[in-house]
Amino acid sequence: MKQPSSKTRRPRSLRQEQGVATPAVVKSGLALSLSTAMLVPLGAMAQQAAESQATQNAELPAIKVQATKIDPNPNAEVGAPYKARTSADTRRTRPIAETPQTMNVITKSAIDDYGQTDLAQVLLTQPGITLGTGENGNMFGDNYNIRGQSAKSDTFVDGMRDPGMSTRETFATEQIEVTKGPSSSFAGRGSSGGAINMITKQATLDYDFTRASVGFGTDSYQRHTLDMNKAFGDNVAVRVNALWADQDIPDRDPATRKREGIALAGLLEVNKDLSVMADFYHLKATHKYPDAGTFLVGTNPTRRPTSNSSLVGAQNDDFLDSTANIGSLRVRWAISPTVTLNSLTRYGKNDNAYAFYASQMGRAPYANNAVIQSHTRFQESTYFAHQDNLRWDTDLGNGRKNEFVATIEYSDNHAEQGTFARTGANANSCGSTSYCIGSIVSGDDIGTTVANLQSVVGGHWTRGKKDVDWRVKTIAVSAMDTYDITDRFTGFAGLRVDRPELTMKTGLSGASSVSYKYSDTLTNYWAGLSYKLNKDAITYLSYGTAQDINGGEPDSGTSANYGGLVALNNKLVPGTKPETARNVELGIKWNLLDQKLLATAAAFRTDKTDLMQATGTYTTEGTTNSGGLRIQGVEFGLVGNVTEQFSVQAGAAFMSSEMTKSHPSAAAAQNVGHELANFANRTASVLGRYQATRAFAFGGVARYASKRCGGQPDTGVSYSNGECTQPIPSYTVYDAFAEYTINKRYRVRANVLNATNKEYYTAAYQTGFFLYKGDARRVYLTLDIEL
Repeated sequence: MKQPSSKTRRPRSLRQEQGVATPAVVKSGLALSLSTAMLVPLGAMAQQAAESQATQNAELPAIKVQATKIDPNPNAEVGAPYKARTSADTRRTRPIAETPQTMNVITKSAIDDYGQTDLAQVLLTQPGITLGTGENGNMFGDNYNIRGQSAKSDTFVDGMRDPGMSTRETFATEQIEVTKGPSSSFAGRGSSGGAINMITKQATLDYDFTRASVGFGTDSYQRHTLDMNKAFGDNVAVRVNALWADQDIPDRDPATRKREGIALAGLLEVNKDLSVMADFYHLKATHKYPDAGTFLVGTNPTRRPTSNSSLVGAQNDDFLDSTANIGSLRVRWAISPTVTLNSLTRYGKNDNAYAFYASQMGRAPYANNAVIQSHTRFQESTYFAHQDNLRWDTDLGNGRKNEFVATIEYSDNHAEQGTFARTGANANSCGSTSYCIGSIVSGDDIGTTVANLQSVVGGHWTRGKKDVDWRVKTIAVSAMDTYDITDRFTGFAGLRVDRPELTMKTGLSGASSVSYKYSDTLTNYWAGLSYKLNKDAITYLSYGTAQDINGGEPDSGTSANYGGLVALNNKLVPGTKPETARNVELGIKWNLLDQKLLATAAAFRTDKTDLMQATGTYTTEGTTNSGGLRIQGVEFGLVGNVTEQFSVQAGAAFMSSEMTKSHPSAAAAQNVGHELANFANRTASVLGRYQATRAFAFGGVARYASKRCGGQPDTGVSYSNGECTQPIPSYTVYDAFAEYTINKRYRVRANVLNATNKEYYTAAYQTGFFLYKGDARRVYLTLDIEL
């Protein structure tokens, strides 16, 4: 444990204010007190002496002093590094332990111990979350499912949507909040499985610090970060976070990952009631020789990943580049002791582009060949958003409270996309767009591959014209109320109305284009009732909804089978309603061990209706409001300190899914009754940390996902010979870490990811042509420096 830095500043509430006595006044008061004491009668003095002796002989209550590293996260539970006490979303007015909904919060301490840095990697450590895949436009970038529902467009930063396909990093993240279940009352359109809210590091006036970390490891791993906060007087503070990281992907030569980022945050505290914060975030994520993993071979009942899964088919000039530039301005104004306004304005630009070849099994008549196939896309996303939250607190008496929050929000999200072409390429050798690189022998392994694999295609990439122009403007209003009905019962209610207007143009790079335009109204609700079993435990029942419009995924265009707009004869289908998800959850939350450990359990059922469906595998045609699905299960969680030395974050989800309804002409009509694609019935993870001595700590991570099947979002999987056609094996992966504090300035940490070098897979494309592969073992050391 670290002692507080010598640069610690007292919180503003404890700093000297106007009216505090000066040293001269203190001295005069002391002299007066001494003079008065000399006049006290001797008898009274004797009585005071006797009382003083009795007080000294009395047994005083024990005072416990705990050395704890200062945490700049205002939402942290003091003394419990893995446990967050509150959400950073100002609309969540009660502590997490009192909120009637499943919420997993990953603190910065937990992120460090997990050893993962990209958001998608961190989320895979949480129960009920799996990765998804897509067709080119959404093939790369953060693509994950919460409780079986795609959440690739449901990532938020400080409570505001972060649209566009991009790679997100955690170097400037204070905590990650994962809300489970339909959440449109908070998040707006989408969020049928839940939402992810990344909370960024902000400047603080409370104390100054400079922290740097330098890391090196196997596979040319390097990661260097800086986190510096400096206050200038009592009113201004600046915080800087910087990142440079580079690494080879273990056992996937020649694939690499590189990250470069900077985050600047400033705070101006005008007075005790008014503060202004501004921040800027930049990240550039690049992949040289992008890696799409491996592929499935064989036929059921023995279909499986190829045993030669280390093959990377990318060419020498292949790339994946993701860039984010985001600026935000926030104002917090305490209008009165009971009324507060929080205002947030943001403008951002996310660019994601890739062009590469990936290995896969050949299509007929080349099914016995391993080939490489091209994948390309670019997407440029810009967005503007403004949100105002007005909170009004009321004291109802007898310890009861009421918090009312009114919100108005405007957003303008714009995405343009197109593809790259290969210029000057060699003649294709395995079909119209593929190149043979080897034969599949024994139905499994890849035989001798061609020489100079990384240059077999030849030529170079040329950026094409924009093909799709997608834009959604939305204005929304909402009201949230939390009301203590009695000293034990608390009611929660929320209503949100969104008015999105979508415009889309497709075919812009060709001879003719098609335009679509429409608007809709989305009305969503959230309600909960909690009962306080005792001062530390509640049981609750909650209900929530989520809705999304036809064509709401900005990366999918008119790819109806991947969340794109469903049309008929290049026209919108009249009378189309929003897709709607409804969720019921019954749960219990219990704060244990002096509120340092939170135990949770919840049972839930989500029904999604009015789904859009495609009539083919690769098509813009489809049927609207014709599909349905159900997901239900239980989830358990435990986070915090089991003892003063042992901290844990653990969770497990046991779920089932089913496609309940389909139009007869839909491509997936035959899959009614089957489970959903890339859905794991069972997921679990345990992160444990033991502080063996004041200087030495060690721990580990175990994460498990049951067998899944690849396929399209919101669709039942296909079966053949009693097995799903695109099987993804189950896996259990173990990580380990240890750290030693040398002194108050230096600490060294060792992380071993995938300690047993388990070969595992995270998601599969609908045809099995590519199968995302988890990283092999990596070992790295990090030196943390407190300057």
